[in-house]
Amino acid sequence: MKGADTEFMERRSIIENSFRGLQQNIIAALEQEDGKGRFSTENWERTEGGGGITRLLSKGKIIEKGGVNFSAVYGKTPDAIKKGFSIDAEEFFASGVSVVLHPENPFVPIIHMNVRYFELSSGEAWFGGGIDLTPAYVFHEDGLAFHQALKTVCDRFDPQWYHQFKAKADRYFYLPHRQECRGIGGIFYDRIKPQNEKDFEKLLAFSLNLGNTFAPVYTTLMRKHSGKEFTEENKNWQLHRRARYVEFNLVHDAGTRFGLETNGRTESILMSLPPMARWESNFIPEAGSAEEKSQQYFSLPIDWIG
Repeated sequence: MKGADTEFMERRSIIENSFRGLQQNIIAALEQEDGKGRFSTENWERTEGGGGITRLLSKGKIIEKGGVNFSAVYGKTPDAIKKGFSIDAEEFFASGVSVVLHPENPFVPIIHMNVRYFELSSGEAWFGGGIDLTPAYVFHEDGLAFHQALKTVCDRFDPQWYHQFKAKADRYFYLPHRQECRGIGGIFYDRIKPQNEKDFEKLLAFSLNLGNTFAPVYTTLMRKHSGKEFTEENKNWQLHRRARYVEFNLVHDAGTRFGLETNGRTESILMSLPPMARWESNFIPEAGSAEEKSQQYFSLPIDWIG
């Protein structure tokens, strides 16, 4: 019979190898579609244990700024994490892949994806993650196709998951101080605990399926919209919507807080921020404009699938 320490190390190895492979697959697909940009590589180490691989792309043909990061950290559980998660285990292990892409063209949406695994020395463990889309200009057919792709992944594992996880995303990716959604949502799941080894395998497979859905979904949007001409007005609207993205990530995002509280690499944690954003006091889109029509999508969560 395996000891707890042996099982812990085996799981950690499986998770790390799976997430490293996911990072590589996403990068290869994005570089191919962008056609110009190449991701730099920086390996980093965490003093308390573990580290990661930061992969950044800047000034590509389509992607203005993007990151596809992998991390696997472990060691003594920080007091802030104990308090935030209401746990008392002395040791932890956490690994994940995080992706954020900020396109040059205002008609190509921002996208975020994250899959992660967290395990304690007590044996308690959970998975989390999700994908959400943040367009400056909302094309209804894109939103429908995006949510349908996520539902297809969820349905392979549990027919209830899409609606459950979409509802969580709608609640999570919301800016209460603006009373608006960050984008058009997606799915979000957190602290889903495997009850046995079969459950662990199912949740890992789901997370990897979701992660591998990212590239084909987003490269389709890159291909569809990146060649469209845009004006200075379009660019200013993009910068305005980017500001909402910044506000959410710095004020509300749990992943940002977790990374900083576990002494992760600050530059990797804050890679989610765009290269430029714009804050204009009390900005109101012109009535009947494409900007106003898109703004209406951010007022309330949309029931895309039904």
